[in-house]
Amino acid sequence: MFGYYLDLALRSLKRNRALTALMILTIAVGIGAAMTTLTVFRTLAGNPIPQKSDVLFRVQLDMYPKAARNSDGEPPSDVSRLDAETLLAQKRATRQTATSYNFSVIESAERSNVAPFISGVRNTTADFFSMFLVPMKYGKPWSAAEDAGRARVAVISPELNEKLFNGGNSVGKYVRIEDTAFQIVGVMDEWRPSPRFYDSNADTFGETEMAIVPYATSRDLDWNVSGNMNCFSAGSDGKNTDLNAPCVWLQYWVELASPSQAGEFKRYLENYSEQQKIAGRYGRDPNVRLRNVMEWLDFTKAVPSDVKLQLWLSLGFLVVCLVNVVGLLLAKFLRRSGEIGVRRALGASRRQIFMQLLVEAGVVGIIGGIIGLGLAFLGLWGVRQQPAQYAELAEMNLPMLLATLAISLLCSLLAGALPAWRAMRIAPAIQLKTQ
Repeated sequence: MFGYYLDLALRSLKRNRALTALMILTIAVGIGAAMTTLTVFRTLAGNPIPQKSDVLFRVQLDMYPKAARNSDGEPPSDVSRLDAETLLAQKRATRQTATSYNFSVIESAERSNVAPFISGVRNTTADFFSMFLVPMKYGKPWSAAEDAGRARVAVISPELNEKLFNGGNSVGKYVRIEDTAFQIVGVMDEWRPSPRFYDSNADTFGETEMAIVPYATSRDLDWNVSGNMNCFSAGSDGKNTDLNAPCVWLQYWVELASPSQAGEFKRYLENYSEQQKIAGRYGRDPNVRLRNVMEWLDFTKAVPSDVKLQLWLSLGFLVVCLVNVVGLLLAKFLRRSGEIGVRRALGASRRQIFMQLLVEAGVVGIIGGIIGLGLAFLGLWGVRQQPAQYAELAEMNLPMLLATLAISLLCSLLAGALPAWRAMRIAPAIQLKTQ
């Protein structure tokens, strides 16, 4: 029966090609605009580490002075060096890591024909790799013992490996960072979580740093840091990165295996905060936050507001397009009142008429969806030409491609439901009298 309805639909659409083209184009434009912005939104709002997003938590401790004004009541996003190193030493979580980044001069320690360049370098601890599922192409991450020994070792990105070593196995070789030689212990495989949840101070949708080195080594070498640096008083005469400096600049993450462990760890942080208040380091009562990955991304508003606005505008435009399609289908179906009356008189039920017209609307939707898919590809190409840091991530994958066709079909069926319902209620007797 479906084949019969499909044949009737194609014949009907061919009879009035101008109206058919107008309906298809209306749906295509609406779908193209909506799927362009929906694809961008889905890319930016996706879960960057779905395997572990519910067991990884960002730690926030309230080191604000008592007189500080922060109307939202939130503690700083980062933690101080003393707090980070104390929490690392106490090892109360399943895994934990402190991390920051800096821009450094990188050069080959073995090839003089490669010019030095400046790139991002991440400073972190050994647990970083297992916590955040960093894949390795060659070698392996450094160990906790190398953390403690302030070893001058590094894990490098595949891009840096290609640049310095032509993509080969470079484990055991050396790279110079800020005029210090680091032995390469591992080369990452392709890894670019989006958004880059583990460090909101860096570009949220930027590329992975070229090299990752032990945090303790970066402090031993007294490197400067990039990103946020919040200092609450002048403190000592030393640098803002000194151990006792009243500054927050490190991102601290923990991995907790269960909700009960998360509750215990939060209580531990509250007790720790109380101890720091008694010691005079904290000026306020304990104010702790422990947010998992998706809660953290929501809190930091990782998805740009302009992307959200564009999504709502495009969805509104799609609704306007569907309203127009409803009007066109209604006019088309009611103009066929005589044909429908004859079919009803020959024994076709209202349900059969409804299904016939709904199939016709579905055909319009499928064709419009295919054209709209092409418009969405064109729109995403336009997005990739923009200077926004997330622009290069705007790609249509297979799930979104299938979703485009499914949404187009669903929209056309919804748009055709009212016209088909009105048409199926046409009284055959009245129509036959007018013929």
